[in-house]
Amino acid sequence: MAGTNASEIRVAGTGRILVAPVGTVAPADTSAAWAAGWKDLGFTSQDGIKLSKKDKLDPVETWQSVSPARFIYSDRDLTVKFQLLQLNEDTLPFFMGGDTLAETATSSGIYKYELAADPKFNEKALGIEFSDGKDITYRFVISRGQVTETEELSLTRTASIKLGVTFTALAVDNTKPLATFLMKDPSYSAV
Repeated sequence: MAGTNASEIRVAGTGRILVAPVGTVAPADTSAAWAAGWKDLGFTSQDGIKLSKKDKLDPVETWQSVSPARFIYSDRDLTVKFQLLQLNEDTLPFFMGGDTLAETATSSGIYKYELAADPKFNEKALGIEFSDGKDITYRFVISRGQVTETEELSLTRTASIKLGVTFTALAVDNTKPLATFLMKDPSYSAV
């Protein structure tokens, strides 16, 4: 509804980030459980998640006018940026670009991750969920994407290690959405 309405202000009070293999079915509503293929990536920094949508419009210039006659969409970037705080078998490979961890010997408790010299595509589905109180839940799903940028790792005595990533959405095909929002929120009841 247009106008000022404080009850429509949202705060992403608590939430989580999940990843799954591309093609894993996401929940169809905000109360259904995430399927077994979805893995919760755990704690993130208090900066939360930054979602960015950038559309590139190219102007069509004409001889008859100093302003463009129209615009043509040439690009759409949808990115999600966040910092993971936990180091484990899901987060380190997600940050590094794939590959797997392996135990060096049975029951040794020593694990090895080898970063390949030849990068591979590591496409994933990404799910984000947050709640604002007990009655409002949002879910955001990117069906296909990849980590396209990582922040440098800082190993210091006074701060936790942060695995900072930028995840970029990729089109599944031209008939499917780039991303889907699901909202359990009375603000949309006028729709």
